[in-house]
This record gives sequence, C-alpha cells and structure tokens, in this order.
Amino acid sequence: MATDNQEEQDAEKRCQPGAGRFAAGADPAKREQILEGARRAFMTYGFDATSMNHITREAGVSKGTLYVYFENKEDLFSALIETNKQKFAATLRDILAEEGDVRDLLRKYGKTFAIYILTSEMTGAIRILLGVIDRMPNLCRSFMQFGPENARSVLEAFLQKQVNLGNLHIDNVQLAARQFIELATGTFFKERLFGQPNAEDLEKEVDMVIDSALHLFLLGYGPK
Repeated sequence: MATDNQEEQDAEKRCQPGAGRFAAGADPAKREQILEGARRAFMTYGFDATSMNHITREAGVSKGTLYVYFENKEDLFSALIETNKQKFAATLRDILAEEGDVRDLLRKYGKTFAIYILTSEMTGAIRILLGVIDRMPNLCRSFMQFGPENARSVLEAFLQKQVNLGNLHIDNVQLAARQFIELATGTFFKERLFGQPNAEDLEKEVDMVIDSALHLFLLGYGPK
C-alpha cells in the first residue's frame, strides 16, 4: 500500500497539466478504486459505522487523495449507487437491443433483473438507505431519482419502440414499465429485503415468476 505522502504526491501530479495526466479527481481508475473500497467498507460496517478512515484503508489511498474525489461518505455512497445503477441499466439496454420478439426480450430483461436482485449487493444498499432515510432524505432521494441511466427508463424506451411498431398496445408506457418490473421482481425483492432464504431451485422459481409476469403483461398490452 502506498504511503500517505506518496498518495498525496500522486494526487498533486494529477492536478498538473501534461500529456497522459488527469486533472484533479478525474482519473477514472483511481475513482473506481476508491468506490470499490467504499463498497467493501459500507457492506462490512454499515453506513453509520463506516468512517473515511475505513474507506481509505479498504481503497488503499490517502485521505488527501480521497477528498480530491469525494467530499464525504454521503457523496461516496451516492456515487456508488449511481455507478451501479448505470452499469446495470447498460446491461439491460444491451439485452433489449438484441434480435428477438417482444416476449423473448422481455423474458431476458425480467430474468436478468430478478437474478440481479437475488444475487447482487443492491438489496444490502437499500437496507442501509432505509436505516438513514429520516436523517438523510436527500441520499435516499438520489437513489430513487429517475433518469436516462435507469433500468426503468431503458424498459420504457423499449416499450415505446414496440408500441410504435404495432407490437404492443400501451397508452401509458411509464405505468406499463413499472407494472412489468413489479410483476417480474416484486416478490423476489421483498423476500430478499427481509432476509428470506432463496428458493432451493432458484432458476426454476425465477422462470415460473417470469412466465406468469409475461402472461399477464401481454394479456393486457399484447396485440389485440
């Protein structure tokens, strides 16, 4: 692990203009390194118990370098969630851009979403947010903020495209997108949130739920 002085010197170098050097706080690899360290710290200690010292140790950087990139742990936690949301949205966008009929693409979307809820650390992050919602409403609001890099917005764009092609008949694609996500993932999310164990045959359970979600969704919005 680099010493504090070495890390601070590195940070200063990145502030200097020159070929191959990043401006202060603009090195994507260093930012990713800090976020990964923060992820480990938050998942280990929880939000309240995590200190900036914990994060510097987990990330292998000095406090000087850490504060070049993030103001405080609230800023770090928010950036961590936003980064994960964007990566997941990109994965779902790629799925819906594949060749295939509406049913097959929605099946892949729903199954990927469900597996993500059951296997990723996002549910743990939501538990952390629920623990601080009264004291830090802005932090929780940023998690729910709706934008272009969002799993639901990706689905909305797909549904609107299918409506334009005549493959679906939907008056309100925003509502329809919310409905499909709830049908495909609602039970899994609630069970995971409250610590219920996964089904013994997880893939079979997921497939059963997705099949039911697709049946109901296309019954209401499929070709007439």
